[in-house]
Amino acid sequence: MRPTVHDIAAAAGVSLATVDRVLNRRPGVRHVTREKVETAIRELGYIRDVAAANLAKGRTYPLVFILPASDNSFMHGLNGEIRQAILRSAAERTDIRTIEVPAFDPAALVAVLEELSQGKPCGVAMVATDAPEVRATVDRLVHAGFPIVTLVSDLTGSLRHHYAGVDNIAAGRTAARLLGRFLGPRKGEIAVLAGSMLVRDHRERLEGFTAVMAEEFPDLAILPVLEGRDDPEIAHMLVADALARNAGIVGVYSLGAGNRGLIRALKEKAVDRTLTVIAHELTTHTRAALIDNTIDAILNQDAGHEVRSAIRVLKAKADGLPMIDAQERIRLDIFLKDNLP
Repeated sequence: MRPTVHDIAAAAGVSLATVDRVLNRRPGVRHVTREKVETAIRELGYIRDVAAANLAKGRTYPLVFILPASDNSFMHGLNGEIRQAILRSAAERTDIRTIEVPAFDPAALVAVLEELSQGKPCGVAMVATDAPEVRATVDRLVHAGFPIVTLVSDLTGSLRHHYAGVDNIAAGRTAARLLGRFLGPRKGEIAVLAGSMLVRDHRERLEGFTAVMAEEFPDLAILPVLEGRDDPEIAHMLVADALARNAGIVGVYSLGAGNRGLIRALKEKAVDRTLTVIAHELTTHTRAALIDNTIDAILNQDAGHEVRSAIRVLKAKADGLPMIDAQERIRLDIFLKDNLP
């Protein structure tokens, strides 16, 4: 059963009126009491049910998701979660559509945003390409009253309303600590595979990764980043070439997508399997690679939670309501072969 406001009140030891004030961000609640209620919301996994209110109002929320056109498993999974949200549209009073743009192409993203500004969607969720022209367009649309949420990759410094994704600096730091601990006293070089430094999530993961490596594992040298543009074929070529050219590589960190190509390159080198490999996103391919020891650990974000969070925030912004911070926090999961879901 889904938890209710009664469950929150019981867990926090407060009245229903206090829970209502916290949920609706009204004044009159002490800080310590507010924290108790938000902790209960988080621990119970409470999800605010707005479907009944929407039905009573007879309102439908037209929402647009802008995604990169990319042949990588995570984006396929994200698309799948959006399709599931579309199936729930009747109950949730939403009208959702997706638009694909070329990956890592700021001009294409700006063109789509400009076109959408001529209509009146209740909100836009987008995987952001971090470029000045994108930031300027987002700021202009927000000033014009368009709710905008960034999804997976943020646009820090813009006026976007919310970011539905993990803390990518923390993710990079976590990957570095795992890799360094797994390698122990070994010395050598670390190959890093990214999609593109044009997206902030990849830059932030690299920032966190290099910081921990420099601070705690100085005997492990990071090689120049390989930018595979989240394309499995390009990733395969780059990783295979790096492994052939650098006999001192002892570890690989794949901070983006293109993991099918990475896995193929690693399997081709399986005759002397001595590499420690950390990658992102649990997909069919990375799961199999984790099970057969091609990859040692996977850092994962819940695409379904991100899509649901983006929808909740956009609807709340369209209604002028506050969001519940604890409900929208996206967790970073760490999977080894021993704890796969």
